[in-house]
Amino acid sequence: INGAGGLERVLAVKSSYLVEKLGYEVHILSLNEPQSKPFYEFSPKVQFHSCEVKGHPINYFFSYVKEIKKKVAKIQPDVISVCDDGLKGFFIPLILGKKTPIIYERHASVQLNFLNSQQGFKIKVQYFLMQLLGRNFDAFVVLTKGNVNEWKLKNIKVIPNPLSFYSLNSSGLQKKIIIAVGSHSYNKGYDLLLQAWKLVIQNGSDWTLHIFGKSDANKTFLQLSESLGLTSYVVFSEPVSDIQAAYLDSSILVLPSRSEGFGMVLIEAMSCGLPCVTFDCPHGPSDIISDKEDGFLVPNGDVQALANAMQKLMFDEKMRMSMGKNSKENVKRYLPEQIMPVWDELFKKIENR
Repeated sequence: INGAGGLERVLAVKSSYLVEKLGYEVHILSLNEPQSKPFYEFSPKVQFHSCEVKGHPINYFFSYVKEIKKKVAKIQPDVISVCDDGLKGFFIPLILGKKTPIIYERHASVQLNFLNSQQGFKIKVQYFLMQLLGRNFDAFVVLTKGNVNEWKLKNIKVIPNPLSFYSLNSSGLQKKIIIAVGSHSYNKGYDLLLQAWKLVIQNGSDWTLHIFGKSDANKTFLQLSESLGLTSYVVFSEPVSDIQAAYLDSSILVLPSRSEGFGMVLIEAMSCGLPCVTFDCPHGPSDIISDKEDGFLVPNGDVQALANAMQKLMFDEKMRMSMGKNSKENVKRYLPEQIMPVWDELFKKIENR
């Protein structure tokens, strides 16, 4: 819960809304975080619990089972929601039995697992187990219509992520800054973005690409930027809690991910009036972006198309302004007031079964 990722951001919004607006009592169980220092702001009414889980795989799993059972027995929840994209979360209904209604929330596309071809057999086994164990939940929630096609389940339901903020202000779209937000992982596609950016500025440019995200230990993309001769045109920054200010200081958002669970950065940027450029990756961008209305959806992995779309918005101020205005309006469908009543209805429905 102390991390700076999209799941942590969404959980901060959802849990805070539930306790502050809908009168819920919310407890959050996380692993090995005895000192709760959330990166994002949670309501002070949300209660945190750390499950201390250690040891080699067998000891780890048994201590995981013991801690989960102990915490749940103490809290006595009416509904449990599992927000773990790994395999272990799928075992929660077997660990706890069917005494309490249990929901599973899937925050990542299955495609993320299959990007690692070196672990092909292992991933296929995990996917098979997930499909099998997914049936044990009272509801299985995914974020987009595309995600539905990844699961052969009858208990599936689509509930998009709520906006973490809706900015009262909008970017003037005059500063020559393109922003990208996300951790430095292979899946986030920064290698593809840097290749596209090389094409964009090959004849020089007064625009800058600003990338916010936790860098990997090897500084992979910083080194790639240097080897491509982009150091004068790219700024790397660690995550910031007030990312809204960075959006308002930019004019275009680019999302070069190979796959997405949803694409929180898209709706955050749109709430600040930014037009967006994104790969049409599985899954999320095509649910959020209306192509050529509030941004551009380009073929997944097509570096030249990504470069072309960025250039169109960079050099056509009228288009940039029009798409930015549409973004600000179209993203209202993700306001918490629109999304959280759907969760409230689901909780009440499965509790009363």
